[in-house]
Amino acid sequence: MARTTSTSTTPKEPGRLKQMWQVFNMTRRYDSNALLYMILGFLGPVVVGLVLALFLSDGNAFTITLWIVSGVLAGLLVALIILGRRAERAAYSQIEGEPGAVGAVLRSSLRRGWVGSEMPVAVNGKTHDAVYRAVGRGGVVLISEGPQTRTRRMLDDEKRKVTKIVPNVTITTISVGPDDDAVPLHKLPRRLLRVKPNLTKAEVLAVSKRLESMSRNSLPIPKGIDPTKARVQRR
Repeated sequence: MARTTSTSTTPKEPGRLKQMWQVFNMTRRYDSNALLYMILGFLGPVVVGLVLALFLSDGNAFTITLWIVSGVLAGLLVALIILGRRAERAAYSQIEGEPGAVGAVLRSSLRRGWVGSEMPVAVNGKTHDAVYRAVGRGGVVLISEGPQTRTRRMLDDEKRKVTKIVPNVTITTISVGPDDDAVPLHKLPRRLLRVKPNLTKAEVLAVSKRLESMSRNSLPIPKGIDPTKARVQRR
């Protein structure tokens, strides 16, 4: 009888350490200061641990070792936190200014308690400018993508539509684009967290469902459409 052998073609996922090394290399390519900040973040807690070991250990070897080990572990934690944030910023820098960048942030980095979609609620097919919507404890947030001189009218139109559907809900507008007072793409998730809460969790779901219903009825953008291929709006 002939023997049959089976081979798995599924690629093996890299281990945790290898993934971290890949993230570090990617971050260092786009952020030359990442390594410096990580080293400083690591040395800070280590120095604090050494100082505490000298002044609080009373010559006890076990206590000295404990403080030093604690400082090293704290330093590693701080370095990893810095790596994570710099990696996130490096990733955003690669898509900043591209159509759909805000949608990518809403898809991957929207904090818990917020409801949003990577699909815009309004698109100008000629310029690729767009307006996105997120709903959270802070109410409704409309986010424009593109220069304010081109997106202001779109933003005002969407604000009027939302006001008609949920007139008692706070509406916040945010601009992401090349303007000096615009919010940088990598700071958008933190900017959303700064919106003052004024809705309960149940109210967030109710408002989100009403707005989704409005979008389905008005059909400003067919589901799944590519914003870069949308037809030009007639003014």
